This record gives sequence, C-alpha cells and structure tokens, in this order.
Amino acid sequence: MFEHKGFVFDANLCLGCRSCEMACRNENHTPPLIHWRRVKQIGIGTYLSMSCNHCENPECFRICPQQAFTKRNDGIVQIDSSRCDGCKYCVDACPYGAPQYNPETNKVTRCQMCYPRQDAGLLPACVEACTTGALQIMDLNQCDLTQTVPSLPGFSNINLTRPSIRFYQLKNPKYYFFKK
Repeated sequence: MFEHKGFVFDANLCLGCRSCEMACRNENHTPPLIHWRRVKQIGIGTYLSMSCNHCENPECFRICPQQAFTKRNDGIVQIDSSRCDGCKYCVDACPYGAPQYNPETNKVTRCQMCYPRQDAGLLPACVEACTTGALQIMDLNQCDLTQTVPSLPGFSNINLTRPSIRFYQLKNPKYYFFKK
C-alpha cells in the first residue's frame, strides 16, 4: 500500500498567529496576492489553517483542459505550470480556494505540500513553522480515525473531492459560528 500524505489540523491548538502562512510565502516566494495557505477565523478565538488538501478526487485535476495537474503515488497533487494556459477553470472548480491565479504570469499556482522538502526528508514549511503543533502532516493510512473527524464548521463539503486532511474534534463547539 502506498503512503497517503495529508494534513492533520487541531483548531484547539491554533493561535491564529499565521506563522504557517508566512512560512509558506517565504518558502515558495509567492507574490503578495497569492496565498497558498490561509488562516481564517471560524469562531471566537478559533482558527482554521487552509491550503490545498491534495484531494483523493481533485476537481482541479478533473477539470483542467490542459491536463496540467498530476497526482503522485503518495497523494500529493502537483501542477505543471508550463502546461497551464491561465483559463482558471480549476480556480472556479476547487471548493477550497486552493488554486490561485497569478495575473503577472497568467498562470495558476497552488500548494504542492512542499514536496521537494519532503523528498529531502524535511517537513513542509507550514508544518515546521507551527509553534503549537496544530498543523501536522502524516500518512493518513496510519491516522487514528477515532481521534479525528473529516470536517469542521467553516470547511467546504467534502463529499465530492474527499480531501486529504483530518481534524481533531473541537472542544467547545457551542462557541463557534459559521462563516463562508
């Protein structure tokens, strides 16, 4: 069985400090308007750190007329920017807002789970920067499904794409509001 890499996020530990966002920007040298990782508030003092979820059934992969997306054996979804023609179909199709259109290059880019770092035995920059351990990466085949849930309030519907992310249960769910 192949390894199935994915993120595991604990909103109970996230401080909303945005260290993961900054680490992603610094590692990938993204322009100011491109946000491969974003932290959004989903409740009073509760945050959700979002990026590409490297879905089992990625809409970006399915919809791209240029076949610019590929999926590695470990589940990481990649984009070949040389094939991208900037049509933005993937931007519109992704329920998580992962593909980001860059008007300077007329190309779409998105999180690639820092696969060069992982291939070198390092953690993705966002995971390494998370001071509380709220953001982790693991083989989802080894994830304890009794300790995690597939979605949280404020997260898009998972049925179509089956994202490669798991969440720890929220400890005080009555204090959370829903924000689209």
